[in-house]
Amino acid sequence: MARAAVAGALTAVLAGAGWLLPVSPAAAAGGPVPAEPRPTPSPTRTSAPAAPAATGSAGDEQRAAEYWLREYGFDEAWKVSRGAGVKVAVIDTGIDPGHPDLAGAVVGGTDVSGTGASNGAEPIGFEPEHGTMVATLLAGRGHDPASSSAPPSRGSGPGSGDRSAGIVGVAPQAQLLNVSAWVGDGNPGGRDIMDQIPAAVRWSVDHGARVINMSLTSTSTSWPRSWDDAFAYAEQKDVLVVAAAGNRAGGIGQVGAPATIPGVLTVGGLDRAGGASWDASAQGISIGVSAPSEDLVGGLPGGGYRTWSGTSAATPLISGLAALIRSRWPEMSAGEVANRIVSTARDKGAPGRDPIYGFGIVDAARALTAAVPPAASNPLGSVAEWIRIHRRANDPSITAPAPPPSRRTAQAVPVPAAPAPARPDFDGGVVPGLIVVGFGTVLAVIAAAAAMHLSALRRRR
Repeated sequence: MARAAVAGALTAVLAGAGWLLPVSPAAAAGGPVPAEPRPTPSPTRTSAPAAPAATGSAGDEQRAAEYWLREYGFDEAWKVSRGAGVKVAVIDTGIDPGHPDLAGAVVGGTDVSGTGASNGAEPIGFEPEHGTMVATLLAGRGHDPASSSAPPSRGSGPGSGDRSAGIVGVAPQAQLLNVSAWVGDGNPGGRDIMDQIPAAVRWSVDHGARVINMSLTSTSTSWPRSWDDAFAYAEQKDVLVVAAAGNRAGGIGQVGAPATIPGVLTVGGLDRAGGASWDASAQGISIGVSAPSEDLVGGLPGGGYRTWSGTSAATPLISGLAALIRSRWPEMSAGEVANRIVSTARDKGAPGRDPIYGFGIVDAARALTAAVPPAASNPLGSVAEWIRIHRRANDPSITAPAPPPSRRTAQAVPVPAAPAPARPDFDGGVVPGLIVVGFGTVLAVIAAAAAMHLSALRRRR
């Protein structure tokens, strides 16, 4: 699809709620937000259903609300890994590293919009709180309830020191790379979102990300050709990209790019009862796994919290799980990380993979403890292979990117040299011709002898 056509599709949703920015300005001011199911997309700005804001950070109110840690096995997974040593890039509206639950979590950053701070630390756009909420769900450390601004004490994770207040992310020892982008129209920096996305992906890869979190989507299943190289680059460098499926309540009925790109781990949403969420999820054949997307708690810039819903909130749970796995098995390839997550998911819906739940419901404990056979390839596909087949079919001048790496060593199989071509006996060449000529000569001699014999017999009569 031409860049202009894709840009048009993306712009329509960026001006609305398609990029999963579930906390609207009305919600930030304490006003109402839409909560009714909307089965068809709408070009107007909406948000995923959100509960009233919960402000302050006293006591363990936020910790008690983190039902997903217990019900989806993250607390059990922490007995094996907490994400230490793994960098996760959060491509979003910018993270406030000053939030008390994020002290020490952000280790680098940049701005790709031309508007924010050079290190990404200035939340920007129409929903500036979005990036901080994503970050706290992914790698929050909690904090001492005696001081809302005190950094967490040293230790091995939740339970070490007094961190009983605030949010603990699913990967509380992972490190965050803060990549701020202007998601939506009217960027003062003048840089189009179509250019920001590939720049953000490349920067993340070049600065050591092992996982990239993209809590954003679009109404278009296609993506511009300008994104090809960036996502293929991430694949080639063994970086796992995790993206949100989208929300029906935000006008997204079907999964859109970047969650449709082969190799990307797409996250669908679950309601509080563990079924597919109507408001806070979309559907599509590219969904890989489903995770909680309703009644999640995220941290706000400057401190404070809000309960929110959407696959924006579900996505960092899976990115954090990928960080736990990559910390536990540093040599495991991105494709095998994805395979471990989807193959340990609890099947729901139609048997096997389906467009509602993907491969099933996330089970973090199983993902960290189950015996999973090595994957021959990423079960979610390869963008390099897709480019080779689809882009080059239309334009042979396009050079296909290298395939993704494999951490497993295959046994070398010797390839025999091809023999030099040799004309086989009786191959229709000279020999059969000589045989024909020879037989013809013999027949001629016999015929001549017979004729002479007949002539002699006639004379005798």
